[in-house]
Amino acid sequence: MDKQEVILSQDLEKSLTKALEKNRHDKLFILTDECTQQYCLPLTNNFCCLANAEHITIGATDTHKTIETLAHVWKQLGDKGGTRHSLMLNLGGGMVTDLGGFAASTFKRGIAYINIPTTLLAMVDASVGGKTGINFNGLKNEVGVFSPARSVLIDTDFLRTLDYENVASGYAEMLKHGLISNTTHWAELLDFDLHDIDYKLLQELVAKSVRIKEDIVGQDPLEHGIRKALNLGHTVGHAFESLALEEGRPHLHGYAVAWGMVCELYLSCIKTGFPQEKMRQTVRFIRDTYGTFAFDCKQYDRLYQFMTHDKKNSSGIINFTLLGEVGDIRINQSATRKEIEEMLDFYRETMG
Repeated sequence: MDKQEVILSQDLEKSLTKALEKNRHDKLFILTDECTQQYCLPLTNNFCCLANAEHITIGATDTHKTIETLAHVWKQLGDKGGTRHSLMLNLGGGMVTDLGGFAASTFKRGIAYINIPTTLLAMVDASVGGKTGINFNGLKNEVGVFSPARSVLIDTDFLRTLDYENVASGYAEMLKHGLISNTTHWAELLDFDLHDIDYKLLQELVAKSVRIKEDIVGQDPLEHGIRKALNLGHTVGHAFESLALEEGRPHLHGYAVAWGMVCELYLSCIKTGFPQEKMRQTVRFIRDTYGTFAFDCKQYDRLYQFMTHDKKNSSGIINFTLLGEVGDIRINQSATRKEIEEMLDFYRETMG
């Protein structure tokens, strides 16, 4: 898989102009959702390099990350004259970069695309690393391909357009990067004030987070080994997210990942020796920042079933990414049904 060019831009128009010049095309398409069309697209209205672009807009939020939306994008690309030599520009959060990347990678057997992430979640996670896809059959990211963007242009000025919940959602992935990197970075993430944001400091933390993900993806682009470190919190988090969607009470992805990390840090304590005090500090931060996801023991079986569909599993065994310490990554860890139920008990008792 080709290495992505990831640019932390101080001048988005200049960076985008250079990226477009590197990727010659006969037609340029800009994909937005209804939110980024309203709040982010206007910030690019005066860019000369986008003067002749065709626009495609889809519905916002993860409920539109579907095969029907994907087919709509394919149809728009065809109806508006897209060819194998066209270029897609995905301007939006993780749903837009995931679905847009998948649409581009499959239209006419694949056209080039560039990501401009506009949410914190997309900047530090979804837009970097080459994973694309859609939700299908009630499961998160069930269908997709590894296909990296030609360029990822990160401009943290877009973060000023976000509400607290969307900043917090992206921050959960940054906290995960802290847990899999080193104690110093993990500690500075716990100290950051999300209620009174220092955007200059946040930009520096974003840069660190992107470098952590880039380093891991560079070592293992197709997720055969160490890239599974990036799944900390996701085995349980995706189960929470899928249950929430099924019950008509969807939650932002980062919130589900944060709640998933509570569970998987508990498993780390009992199975791989993660320090209890560091678990308590992290859980306290998550509870204070993200609240809780409500469920009862009657839903354990459904959550377990969702976990059995996780893409990291092999031979029917649920696989977790756990930690022995901050930065001490233990991939391909299993747990019994009884341990998983005890983990869910711990979550309900601790998170309230």
